[in-house]
Amino acid sequence: MNLKLNKLNPYPFEKLRVLLSNIDNKNNKHIPINLSIGEPKHPAPDTIKNAIVNNISGISNYPTTKGDQKLRETIANWIEKRYNKTKVNPDSEILPVIGSREALFSFAQIVINNSIINPVVICPNPFYQIYEGASLLAGAEPYYVNLDQKNNFSYKWNDVPEQVWNKTQLLYVCSPGNPAGNVLNLQEWKEIFDLSNKYNFVIASDECYSEIYYDESHPPLGALEAANLLNLTDYNNLVVFSSLSKRSNVPGLRSGFVAGDAKIINKFLLYRTYNGSAMSPLVTAASIAAWSDEKHVQENRKLYNDKIESVFPILKKVMHIDKPQASFYLWAKTPVSDEEFTRKLFEDTLITVLPGSFLARKSMGINPGDNMIRIALVSSLKECTEAANKIAEFIKNNY
Repeated sequence: MNLKLNKLNPYPFEKLRVLLSNIDNKNNKHIPINLSIGEPKHPAPDTIKNAIVNNISGISNYPTTKGDQKLRETIANWIEKRYNKTKVNPDSEILPVIGSREALFSFAQIVINNSIINPVVICPNPFYQIYEGASLLAGAEPYYVNLDQKNNFSYKWNDVPEQVWNKTQLLYVCSPGNPAGNVLNLQEWKEIFDLSNKYNFVIASDECYSEIYYDESHPPLGALEAANLLNLTDYNNLVVFSSLSKRSNVPGLRSGFVAGDAKIINKFLLYRTYNGSAMSPLVTAASIAAWSDEKHVQENRKLYNDKIESVFPILKKVMHIDKPQASFYLWAKTPVSDEEFTRKLFEDTLITVLPGSFLARKSMGINPGDNMIRIALVSSLKECTEAANKIAEFIKNNY
């Protein structure tokens, strides 16, 4: 067996299952509301459903690893419209992928050079756990950079020692962020690009929440757009990861794309030729329909906006909580340990949230997820509002 598997930590939701086990709630009369996992529950648009039905014969064809030409052109057109005339070559700078999770993991396997002793991958802290698992199985050591909660959850790059930068081969960055919903500005992107140029590491920009935001006139800045604004149009050492899961409410479709540095994309294509990660014609047709339509995305954003506007004021009265710039998460401080709070909340109300410490690691002497919970506003407006009121009442009665 691959001994690197022994380095993997239990996944957050496995830890949550263990935390909530052995709770006797058979007499609890509350209706369960699960706000722990970021699984979109809004209806998928009819355009995508119709594309699947109309192209069902695609299940009889082998897919191509590079992906359908029309899909790559559709994605390039979407990028240009969405990101302020940012141009990406569909023939050399785009690859369709089977969801951003799969791509974020496998990407580390092509970037890490194990001939160099003790390679490092830098991860934000808290972070999407795939970054850590991908790093460990690629033979690298994750280094966790704490987000500065007092400064819009910005990255504290000055905390990273020079010797760590010198060994860094890959940096994962997530904007809009998970779990805090923070968005990187142009100056922050410039700092990342300058560090990449100085230390020659690859940037993997996770942008799967890019289309869940609250101001239609100010969509989140993306890494490709930032590079374009800074005249870094060769996207050297930069690859972005995007997905339809959150944007179009199709997490089961497993569809996304990577785009950026043509040299890296070419090597990723070679790897994927052997790895067997190719998008079927059926999913391709559905993806073309999804990337070609913005109406359902705007409607989706409104549903999340309505939930934020309903839930945030309720919880703000009883918890320290910041309104996110984007995404569908709330990152809230707990009056006691996050694990104790999560367990007792579930025991009393059957509301499930995710302890923040499960999403982070101890770094610089602290776990930045301690005494925090992540609340995913994925249920209906009615359920989210009901859950917020119950959480508020729970806090008033217990703390």
